[in-house]
Amino acid sequence: MNPEQPANPWLSWQYVQDNSDEILRYLGEHVSLTLQAIAIALVVAIPLAALAHAWPWLSGPLVATTGVLYTIPSLALFAVVYPFIRDRRSTVLLGLVLYALLLLVRNTLVGLRGVDPAVTDAARGLGYGRWRMLFTVEMPNALPAVITGLRLASVSTVALVTVGVVIGYGGLGQLMFRGFTSGYHAQIMTATLLCLALGLLIDLVLYLVGRLVTPWSRAAVSSR
Repeated sequence: MNPEQPANPWLSWQYVQDNSDEILRYLGEHVSLTLQAIAIALVVAIPLAALAHAWPWLSGPLVATTGVLYTIPSLALFAVVYPFIRDRRSTVLLGLVLYALLLLVRNTLVGLRGVDPAVTDAARGLGYGRWRMLFTVEMPNALPAVITGLRLASVSTVALVTVGVVIGYGGLGQLMFRGFTSGYHAQIMTATLLCLALGLLIDLVLYLVGRLVTPWSRAAVSSR
């Protein structure tokens, strides 16, 4: 053994090569859970936020409910839900969706409430009804805030997927857990770096999508 070579290195390309199939399988599981959770949460959160914006009395209970759900420790949530669903993947997916709702609902509401009153007054003067104004004026103007919420929820979800290891379905968390139990540093670090890379990649993609769908926000910043 080379005396300068650590016996249990934190970084090992040999480990990656020898276990590439397993790493890719858990990475695929992690990506799949993250994207599905965010997509479902977005489909649920946007209508809820729109309803709360149309009927402001709904916003308090809605934000409070999603806030309470967000404070439930993930370990406890998965442990409580699993005996009822009896499906590890569905249990983790449900938990991830519930955690993402607060960030998406709150940011969408902030975006809708932040629309310039002069814009809505002009639309109202042109004869826009409540729902037409919501979908063609307010929602497009709220997109920067929605994208911000989407980025926050996505990065948070990438991290939370690893907690699914408590019921045996945690994507890259499975590698981390096995690395911790065996004391194998390379396994822990490889899974950690892949989680970081995945979070950064999703955030970058959403940032670029945000710039693409909200060109007016770039123009407003450059004109200052």
